[in-house]
This record gives sequence, structure tokens and C-alpha cells, in this order.
Amino acid sequence: MVSWRAELARERVRGGARLVVALFRVLAGVVFVLTSIGKFTGGEMYVALFESYGLPGSRPLVLLAGLVELVGGILLVVGLGTRLAALVLALTMAVAIATAGVAIGGPVHLGLAPTLLLVMLLLLWAGPGAASLDGRVLGRRPARA
Repeated sequence: MVSWRAELARERVRGGARLVVALFRVLAGVVFVLTSIGKFTGGEMYVALFESYGLPGSRPLVLLAGLVELVGGILLVVGLGTRLAALVLALTMAVAIATAGVAIGGPVHLGLAPTLLLVMLLLLWAGPGAASLDGRVLGRRPARA
């Protein structure tokens, strides 16, 4: 029987594909960290935006979104809890597309957010890729042929 810890660390890609997945993971993590900064430094602008989407309690939601992006992004960069971080960030991107994407559109909300959503789905399926802490912490199970 496969443990849930081993399943979380299992990778479905091999060889050079592991490096490509790791590159996507790290780059997406950096993007999430960078986008989170604005939620803490330009909070009032984000609160007004969130309110324009009709979201109740916008101030706490802005802080929550910033925290999720910051922590999730850092976890992706180091490759720790990759699948869990990818799941939470995928949900965040789905909300961003459904709110800001519909209300504002543009390259960030209908370009970057869907791209990040696709990368998060890739990480959910493939696993963390090369050079991650997940394999060391959770115990790596070899990819299937």
C-alpha cells in the first residue's frame, strides 16, 4: 500500500522533463512572491479593486490573498509541499480569473493568471520536479514508465 506521503512526493516525469517541471515550479513561485508584495504595499488599491468585484470583507481578503501568494510562492521555490501549494494557488488563480479576469480583463488577469493556473495543474499532476525538498522530506517514489 502506498502512503499518502509517498504519493505526494511521487513524480510522474523523468529525465529532462524533471528539470523543465522544476523550472516552471521555481519561476511560478517567484511570480507569486512578487505579486504578493503589492498586496501588502499597495493594500488600499487592492481593497478598492476587490470591493469593485463585489467581494465582501475586502481588506482581510487582500491580506489573505497576499499571504497565500507569498507562502505558496516560497514553498514552490524550495519545492516543499509542492502539490498542496499548487492546489491552493490554483484555486486562487481560478478566483482571480473569475473576478478580476471578468471585471477587468487584460494581460495580467486573462494572460498571467490562466498561465499560472495551468502551471499549478501541471505541478499537481507531475509533482515537484528536480531539486525539490519534497523528495527528501516525504520520501520519493519513482515515476511510472
